Amino acid sequence: MSPTDQQRLLTDVEAFCQELREYEELCYVEHRFNDRLIPLAKKYDLLGIPVPVEYGGRGADTMTYAKALARIGQEGTGVRTFFSGHTSIGQYPIVTWGNEEQKRRYLPASCRGEKILAFGLTEPEAGSNPLEMTTTYERRGEKFILNGVKYLISNAGIATTVVTFAYPVNKGLHRRVSAFIADLDGPGCVREDLVAKMGMPTANTGMFELTDYAIPAANLLGDEGDGFRIAMGTLVSGRLSVAAGCLGVIEDCLKEALRYAKERWQHGKPIGKHQLVQQHLADIEMARLASEAIVFRAAAAKDAWHADPTNAALRAEAELLAAQAKLFASNAAWQAADHAVQVFGGRGWSTLYRPGRHLQDVRVCRIYEGTDEILKLKIAAAILGKEYEAFK
Repeated sequence: MSPTDQQRLLTDVEAFCQELREYEELCYVEHRFNDRLIPLAKKYDLLGIPVPVEYGGRGADTMTYAKALARIGQEGTGVRTFFSGHTSIGQYPIVTWGNEEQKRRYLPASCRGEKILAFGLTEPEAGSNPLEMTTTYERRGEKFILNGVKYLISNAGIATTVVTFAYPVNKGLHRRVSAFIADLDGPGCVREDLVAKMGMPTANTGMFELTDYAIPAANLLGDEGDGFRIAMGTLVSGRLSVAAGCLGVIEDCLKEALRYAKERWQHGKPIGKHQLVQQHLADIEMARLASEAIVFRAAAAKDAWHADPTNAALRAEAELLAAQAKLFASNAAWQAADHAVQVFGGRGWSTLYRPGRHLQDVRVCRIYEGTDEILKLKIAAAILGKEYEAFK
């Protein structure tokens, strides 16, 4: 991506964020989905930021996309989660593993907002170990028939299309997971929004159940049995997007805390002159600086891998750094939001103020796309050696 195109994209992201903010703040207080998010993203052509230009996207490299997500993350984890679900883990597997017909059918429409995407991996009893999923498929002529439930899926209630995963029902086959592009407009699909959640009230989170759900055989993503590889590769993109969004959360917490520390007076002076308040601000700044460094290093590693996709060493480095960036930045964002709430005092406890909203919203970032515990095991195995993997 040229510097000019990068600057144009980031300018569009800034304009989008500024226009969205008033709607996002109103919807947050009212605890409802922000129905202005998608129209505004269409207005500023942001629904296909990293998708190649030939398929209708902006063609952003990973570094530029990370910068865009960091700015979007300032507006809230719910806003960034929509983009991650639609693009980082929705469009990405189609860009990476889709055939030409699939790319032409889904990517331009999703970049225009005619199709909204989601990623359906998690199930009620299959979270950190996706291989425990129970969703199944079988081939019947020129169709695949899917049965199963997917749970805690970002964009599930608003998506037209989901990249989803299932085992073959015939256990005499390979018994490996396969990936499918499923349009959710046919009979046999029931959806339910999940509103009893901590934070992100303006984002759509849901579940869907497929009962004898038929999809065309042409919608198999990759080859049969490729699903686990596709899922794990997609999670590299997802983890990096979470990390970039968390960087944005930290940046916004710092802005808000600095402003408030200068405006709020107690004991005859601005609270920013009190040393313990300065300690909170210093901690947030250190979290910002360290998170920025690891997120951008991970983005550079992913770009290097994409430039040489058969290089196993580059892939391993990109996967590890994405896990490290996600683990570090999500915890740093949680701590930064807590510091910012403390600076705001009683007002920080209210979701009328941004730090309180960030504290609620960002907690999920330590769970989805890989829990803290799973990522720590992955990092430890990477430095100990594959033979020390705690789980297979």
